[in-house]
This record gives sequence, C-alpha cells and structure tokens, in this order.
Amino acid sequence: MTLNGSFEAELIDHHGPWRDAGQVQRAVVQWVGRHNTERLQSALGHLPPEEFEARHHRSQATTNTA
Repeated sequence: MTLNGSFEAELIDHHGPWRDAGQVQRAVVQWVGRHNTERLQSALGHLPPEEFEARHHRSQATTNTA
C-alpha cells in the first residue's frame, strides 16, 4: 500500500467526520509522527523509518571513519 493509501485508509476514512480544519491538522501531525517513529515498515526490515535512517547514518559514519 502506498503512503497516500495508508493515510487515507487509516486516518481520513476511519476517523471522520471532522469538525473543522484544525481537528484535521492535529490528526495529520499525530499520524505522520506515528508513521515515522513507531510504525514498522516491511520494506525497511521491519523498522520504523526514523530508526532505519538513524542506522543508515551510523553505518555511513563508521564507514567514513574507517
């Protein structure tokens, strides 16, 4: 499933109806935060994107200092 598909299925379709734009904005910020820090991604070895990126940067730093 694409990022946009996940967003629509998990947030927009299942948490409405929305009272106002502010409510939608807060929900989007929470969803993106969870998506990047907690949600496991199979394409990334079952790691959240933030952890995958941190590991990548650590490995690059190790390679560059060796």
